[in-house]
Order: sequence, then C-alpha cells, then structure tokens
Amino acid sequence: MSAATELWKTWAGQVVDGKFPLRQWLGESNYSAVFLTENPLTENTLTEKALTENGNGKSRKAVIKLILAEAAQPTRSSLDPDAQLARWVEASKLSHPHLLPLLAWGRCHLDDTPLLYVVTEYADENLAEILPSRPLSSEETRAMLRPTTEALSYLHQAGWVHGHIKPSNILAVENTLKISADGVGKIGERMKVRGAYDAPEIVDSGLSPAADVWSLGSTLLAVLTQREPAPNTYATVAIPETIPHPFREIARQCLQVDPQRRCNPNDVLRQLELPESHPAASETVSPRQKPARPKRWVAGTIAAAALVLIALLTGRFMGPPLSETHPAPSPQQETPKPQSPAPFSESEKEKPAENGLVRGGVLHQAMPEVSPNALRTIHGTVRVTVEVSADDSGNVSQAKLTLAGPSRYFADHALAAARRWKFTPPQLDGKASVSQWTLRFQFRRNLVQVFSSEIKP
Repeated sequence: MSAATELWKTWAGQVVDGKFPLRQWLGESNYSAVFLTENPLTENTLTEKALTENGNGKSRKAVIKLILAEAAQPTRSSLDPDAQLARWVEASKLSHPHLLPLLAWGRCHLDDTPLLYVVTEYADENLAEILPSRPLSSEETRAMLRPTTEALSYLHQAGWVHGHIKPSNILAVENTLKISADGVGKIGERMKVRGAYDAPEIVDSGLSPAADVWSLGSTLLAVLTQREPAPNTYATVAIPETIPHPFREIARQCLQVDPQRRCNPNDVLRQLELPESHPAASETVSPRQKPARPKRWVAGTIAAAALVLIALLTGRFMGPPLSETHPAPSPQQETPKPQSPAPFSESEKEKPAENGLVRGGVLHQAMPEVSPNALRTIHGTVRVTVEVSADDSGNVSQAKLTLAGPSRYFADHALAAARRWKFTPPQLDGKASVSQWTLRFQFRRNLVQVFSSEIKP
C-alpha cells in the first residue's frame, strides 16, 4: 500500500469544511481520494436547489472527492485551483436527468494539506464494475448508450465537453443512469496526457465534442468486448465483425481518426432508432456469453412502462450504504433465496491450452449464510471482495478481504463462505497448479450474489 493511500485513509472520520464527515474511504488516485459522506441540506450548502430537486429537501448520502490543491486537474495543461473552483460553479448550473449534479465544493485543509473538494450525488455502482465479469448484451448496451448519449448531446449544446467518457464515469443512481460532471470542461482545453478512452488528437487539439464521441465509441467497444482500448496514434480502429447491429456501425462512425468525419450524439441516437435489420446477429460479442444476468442499469428512455437494469459487480469509487443495523432473525420469516449467477469469465470452462496453460474453474460455490432481517436493512448494495488462494487440489488455502464494505457482519459472512469454495485447478504443462481468485459478493435487500474471476496463473 502506498504512502499516499495510507495518508488518505487516516483522514476517515474527519469533517471537511465543518459539514461533510468522511465516513468511509472508497478509493484514490495519485492526486485525489474519494470518501462516502453525508449531504445535509443546510444554508451553507452551495447547491441547495440541486439538493431539493434531487432529494426532496432531505439529507442524502453523497460522495466527496478530495483533490490536492496544487494538482487541481493534473491532466489539463493549465487549470489552477481558483480556475477549478470557478469551473465547478459554472458546471453546477447544468441540469439534465442523466448528468450527476454537483452539490457542493470548496477549499479545506486536512493535517495541514491544502485540498479542494467537490461533493456529488451518491451512486450505487459504475459501469466499469461489470466488465471484469462479462460483456453487456445488446439490450443492456442500448440501456447504457441512449442516456449517456443524451447527456453528451445536452453538454455539447450548452457549450461544454465531458472529456472523460469511460465506463467508470457512467453511474447507476438508484433507478437512473447518469454520467459524472465534476470533470467537465470547455472546448479547446488542452490535455497533458491521453487516457485509454481519449481521442488520439486530444493532447494536440484539446477537448472537443468530437473527442467525446471518440470516447463514447471506445466505451461502446469495451462493454461489448470486455477489452480496454489499446493506445491509438492516429490508426484506424478495427471493429470486430461479431459486434451486433446497430452498434458496429455506431462504433465505426464514432472511431473515425479524422474528427471531422465522426458522427455526433444526435447521429448516434438516430442509429439507435433504426429497426433491428440483422436478426441473425449475435446478441453479444463473446462466444462464451451465458444468458443475461439480472440487470441493474436503467434503460431510461427505452420504454416508458419498464426499466431495464444491469447487474454490476464490485467497485470502490462509488461505495456502499453509510451504515446498517442487523436485528436478530425471526423464526417465522423465510430467508430470501440467495442467487449466485455463475461468474462470466474465461475460466468457467476449460479452453484450449495457450502456452501450456488451461484455466481453472469453479467446482463448488458456497453462499454467505446471512439473516433475512439483516438483508432487509440494506438500502442499495453492500459489496464485499475476497481474494482466495487455492492449492493444486482446488481447496482454498488462504482467504483475505480486499474490500470489506461498511458492515463487519456481511464482510465476515462473505469471508467464511469464501473459505468453503472448491475449484478445478488450472493445468500448467499438463500438471495441476495453484491458483488465485477474486470473489465479489453483492448483498441487496432480497438478493445475495457472488461473481468470481481467476487472477492467477
């Protein structure tokens, strides 16, 4: 664990600006840390209107990002702390049902460290959390793509660009899909570095609507193929033939190397309205795709009568509920039946050996034995991640928590369940080998799920 991470974690329990308690450390980068916090509606809260509209005037869970003041926005060529604060003031005026509102921002000091902070709405999960497990189906991809594109169209018409479209910035807030807004910028702002989802011209030409469209196309490919984009230096991107209609054509139009030849968000929305003219197209890209899991992402505009939800896996950026209580179970109450959809990973089945390796598999899954009353205390999702080591017989030799979540109760039960798992050992040159696995547990009000992925060998 890095020294920076240790420093961030020591701040848990402190209060920012006298209003925002740091309830739980959720994650960090080289220049920022994210905590779960509370968002009380007070006269000092800068965006009281946003809180009233989004929370009916009641206190809500929120997420606070702390940024080293000297860093401001380190990926941008020139954006000092004062400029960043001014940017948040302007961005807070943006209002769209699929855009995450900024609720408060300012300066603070923790342990003599000068910081900027920004408070945003609490999100249950983000899209990046599902990708280690499986690609999205066509239905789920539509559910993600339409509201994301509508929010981008709104930003562009208002003279803004997002600049950071990627799976981790596409979020589920209760029953609504939203994109982040704390990093939005103005057209022409220069970038110091490129990310995997950024357009090839972004360092030279700066932020632009066309660059956002490239990022949208890169995200579309990622959710359908489970592959993060490779660094691109003005090379044509190969669009896999297996991508179903209409997403292959949308990706092709978004990923034109020449920004002038790219489509715009309205073009994407029109493509989504086209009839399904290729009924034989594969529903998803991966040949190992299993039937779709329960869905939790919101389809929003796809149908007025129903919402399509996408099941997402663990993640630390947007975290679990603030707190829970766990009353003793009543003998008259029936325990909700846990559901454990098998993980969607390449290790589920033996596949042809590559370099003498045949991946292992899950032989036996043990579910946490939690009380139904405890589950009913959950609002949203409690996520626990356990890393297990298995010997060459497939038995668990070691298990440790890598994400405990806010509740020791659920963490302990997940850890106990993980120790009872059994695996088919991987084969190295025809010999059974030890392996390591990540088990991601999700606890909801009436549902317990677990997803696994082999991380070694």
